[in-house]
Amino acid sequence: MKTALLAVFVLLFSFTTKPLLGSAAAAPEPVLDVSGEKLRAGVNYFVHVVPTRCGGAGFTRCPGGGGGLTLASTRNRTYPLDVVLAYNVLPLTFTLVNSKKGVVRVSTDLNVKFSALPNSFQSKVWKLDYFDKLTGQRFVTTGGVEGNPGPETIRNWFKIEKYGSAYKFVYCPTVCKFCRVSCKDIGIYVEDGKKRLALSDVPLSIRFTKA
Repeated sequence: MKTALLAVFVLLFSFTTKPLLGSAAAAPEPVLDVSGEKLRAGVNYFVHVVPTRCGGAGFTRCPGGGGGLTLASTRNRTYPLDVVLAYNVLPLTFTLVNSKKGVVRVSTDLNVKFSALPNSFQSKVWKLDYFDKLTGQRFVTTGGVEGNPGPETIRNWFKIEKYGSAYKFVYCPTVCKFCRVSCKDIGIYVEDGKKRLALSDVPLSIRFTKA
């Protein structure tokens, strides 16, 4: 009788402990720079573009053939500045949704902020602009708010995902549980010689270099 009771107790103990052992989900993999080092929040990095096949309406073939990310005045306005592809690359930093975490990881909400601007009073934080009726695009611009995750800042949060041997930026924020968001890659839209970051079916392939 004692042996039977002991067997039942061991069986019940094994069922109750198994969920606890597997409850801790593995953290997403870290984003690495070209030297194989983990990206860290608050550290300056250059974003360089890796040439890749591309196309689609309004897009030229392989517009991201080199260069990196910087700022420019587009759409006949001086503020806010839009994020564009060029060769005068500006350094930027990342702010994580969980400020206690230091390592930048894939599939994690983050703010992207340029470390330098011609006019320091302007916001350096990326945000997704509203729909542009003239081009039918949604561009990545500046003027966003750093931190404060929630519905009011939903357009300020981006993610980095693996893309082959490189990475890509994605707009797919999860900082608001009840907000309806259409997830999409960040690519390049070319108009009047300006290569602007915008939502796209063709992601921009990127790598990171410590500034």
